[in-house]
Amino acid sequence: MTGVLRRIKKIWKTLLDILYPRRCPVCDGILPFGGDLVCPECEKRILPVREPRCRKCGKMLRDETAEYCRDCRKIRHSFDRGFSAFLYNDTMQGSIFRFKYKGRREYADYYSREIADKLGRDLSSFRADALVPIPLYKKKQRDRGFNQAEVLARAIGDRVGIPVYPHLLTRVRATRPQKTLSLAERRKNLKRAFKISQNVVELTNVILVDDIYTSGCTMDEAADVLKEAGVKGVYALTLCSGVPI
Repeated sequence: MTGVLRRIKKIWKTLLDILYPRRCPVCDGILPFGGDLVCPECEKRILPVREPRCRKCGKMLRDETAEYCRDCRKIRHSFDRGFSAFLYNDTMQGSIFRFKYKGRREYADYYSREIADKLGRDLSSFRADALVPIPLYKKKQRDRGFNQAEVLARAIGDRVGIPVYPHLLTRVRATRPQKTLSLAERRKNLKRAFKISQNVVELTNVILVDDIYTSGCTMDEAADVLKEAGVKGVYALTLCSGVPI
């Protein structure tokens, strides 16, 4: 039955590609049917996170002799390790904006392919039982129409074979946009913003999924809730993280 469902899903995606042509996640131009998921020239504008990386959050480092980024030397994070695929430069800022606010959900196919290629070995080493997208507050998700972290998590899960638990965490109150706040304000803003909505007895290790990693406050708060419920290992996976510091 699983094989039949996969074939049906593939046929359905093909029909959607014909009716609604895919767009390049960089320039947003229409891609040729059956071609790649990104324009070859555009892909050069997306910068991957390379070594040296922070051994805690996964941010790219300037200093090859350093083990941790400046933030992780000061902050004790609740998640065990973090990884990102790309640097959050101007190109990815525009791409993620369209993904989140312009309904370009097809970008997730390219994002997930690159995450699987670049970070697949790391992800498999966690022996994760589930991918858990960071939830939106219900009103925000209703206004936007979808949760971009869930779309990304599902695309990654399809590629790496890890089940997605989209309703394991819920956001129980509205929070202010993190980018406008100081570090202390961010932590206060997210305090008790999440709760567990499902039993986690069968889950030993999970990977939290979100689009952008900055200070790690969102991942820390979600990890705290999961670990309080009995999850042993919590890892953070994001599409992008900040430029090296």
